[in-house]
Amino acid sequence: QVQLVESGGGLVQAGGSLRRSCVASGRTFLGYAMGWFRQAPGKERQFVATITWTGSITGDSDSVKGRFTISRDNAANTVYLQMNSLKPEDTAVYYCAAGRGYLIRRTADYDYWGQGTQVTVSS
Repeated sequence: QVQLVESGGGLVQAGGSLRRSCVASGRTFLGYAMGWFRQAPGKERQFVATITWTGSITGDSDSVKGRFTISRDNAANTVYLQMNSLKPEDTAVYYCAAGRGYLIRRTADYDYWGQGTQVTVSS
């Protein structure tokens, strides 16, 4: 089992920045790809970004490319999502997830999920 605890959500004005953190505990963090997803009211959970377990390669969705950056610190069992130039359409509950695989983008390919934290971007 891997437990994921998120922090760093909140309310921000359009154009602002937030940094999300997700700390893993339980089984080893190493060997797991990590991802961030988001879900707006009435919509399906959407892929945001993923990172390989070494941290060497990342992938983003087109909607956040150039604005969001995923990174990880394996010594601290933590994955981050730096969100810049935020837009009202980025408003959603954001989830971190852990799974075995390479640059995985589907929710079904992730084994463990955080509790989700609201990010609200005001116009």
